[in-house]
Amino acid sequence: MKRRNLVVAIALGIIGAQVPSYGAELEVVKIGFAGPLTGPVARVGKDLQYGAQLALDEENAKNPTVDGKPVKFVLDVLDDQADPRFAIQAAQKLVDDGVVGVIGHYNSGCSIPASAVYHQADVAMITPGSTNPQLTKQGFKNVFRTMGHDGIGGVVAGHFVVEQIKAKRIGIIDDRTAFGQGLADAFEKGVKEANGNIVDREFTNDKAVDFRAVLTTLKSKNVDVIFFGGLDEQGAMLIKQMRSLGMQTQLFGAGALKSNAFLQIAGPAGEGTQDLEPGPALDKLPAAQDFGKRYKARFNQDVELYAPFAYDAALAMIKAIESANSLDRKKITDSLAKVTVTGITGKIAFDPYGDLIKPPYTLFQVQQGQWKSLRTVGGSGV
Repeated sequence: MKRRNLVVAIALGIIGAQVPSYGAELEVVKIGFAGPLTGPVARVGKDLQYGAQLALDEENAKNPTVDGKPVKFVLDVLDDQADPRFAIQAAQKLVDDGVVGVIGHYNSGCSIPASAVYHQADVAMITPGSTNPQLTKQGFKNVFRTMGHDGIGGVVAGHFVVEQIKAKRIGIIDDRTAFGQGLADAFEKGVKEANGNIVDREFTNDKAVDFRAVLTTLKSKNVDVIFFGGLDEQGAMLIKQMRSLGMQTQLFGAGALKSNAFLQIAGPAGEGTQDLEPGPALDKLPAAQDFGKRYKARFNQDVELYAPFAYDAALAMIKAIESANSLDRKKITDSLAKVTVTGITGKIAFDPYGDLIKPPYTLFQVQQGQWKSLRTVGGSGV
């Protein structure tokens, strides 16, 4: 080799040695997402999916590495149709796809059976929306959530209705799902702790659109507050039918009424409705407002409901992977149990059960056609 060519070769070798490893082929790391992407709550499922995707996009832009190798986080998305049967199938499919962790599910009735599938495969799951206490009482070390559960929120709501609203005659309606019934049970517990008076509890189902029979019964008992354990679209139909029956009763929820869909469906009838939501007052936090702008720029729509919680779940999952410095599923689960990260919704850190430590709750009310935050209780700071 001629001297000139030798010098060039050496120079190129030196330059090549200085090129960051990001120039190498990226290893794809699959993080699963499962939620309702079709059906009545599909808009919530897409909102959650987009929140998680935004977190992955932003973390990928930082050129992440695991065990010294450049990686790219990819969201493996599956639809559980808000149906426990499909949730189990989706969970098994994600496990078979080789995901290292899962963001999901949304409905408690889906998360609980799916968690057993992930448990068997040592796959960590973080739900950004399931609030039934039973989920983290199963003894599974791989299950986490980024919002407070109903065992806390429902009880807080029960105390609030008695002690702050000063309700004298309280009625309850629940949709008999794992979420709605569990939430109503916790609310009833809180009311009784506060020495409140529950005059009736009625039931519906999560497919119902006509609530006039149960409302007529509650109207005959002169209730001054109705607590609804169910989701936002049904809550909106419920309040419209309350007004059509001439009921001026206060409608109160805890964890699912606050959405754009509720405002659109309920219209003027929804004015004054209150909902105690998991999380801080995002409408007053600069970080959340900035998140909303980034979200809209990326997906050309506004945040619907729980996207910030999915974003924080994805952040926590990625932090756990990087802290474990491994793609081993069990090591990631062990790392996640110790993770601490400041997200859009505040500090994300988990207790031994996988529940959020010191979860905040915020009371919202519909005022002039918009949800407005009134006060926040609990929380560990943002």
